[in-house]
Amino acid sequence: MTEALTVLATNGGAALAAAMATDAWQAARNGTARLFGRQGSDRQAAIEAQLDGNVVLVERAGDRVQARQRLVPLWEMELIRLLEDHPEAEAELRELVSHIREALPAGQQRWAQVQVNIAHGNSRQFAALGGNVIYHQHPSPAEGVADDKSG
Repeated sequence: MTEALTVLATNGGAALAAAMATDAWQAARNGTARLFGRQGSDRQAAIEAQLDGNVVLVERAGDRVQARQRLVPLWEMELIRLLEDHPEAEAELRELVSHIREALPAGQQRWAQVQVNIAHGNSRQFAALGGNVIYHQHPSPAEGVADDKSG
């Protein structure tokens, strides 16, 4: 699985969870069920039941944001599996994610944004989604002390 498809699955899981218990839910539910229909009618029915159960969890949760956050990894995993089995679903999933985000209420649109940062090797990475990163680097003791051998 490429990093791009993993990011797409993460964004898909976040958008789907963000839509739960909102006016965008039916379109998100139907589009997701249609995607999983590629795996057969039994799998589509199972996904529909899972979606229906998940939305009830969000509706009944005391903290809906937390409930949605906990469901994102589940749907990310489901979407990764779908994309592994059916790479041709990529374009449809991208379109669904875009459609869900547009249909979400303003407050939910920001929540559905996901930032994935991948660093390789011995690199440093700083990132913020909707916020600031303030970084101060102080010289290490070896860099900050002059090498004085004159004495």
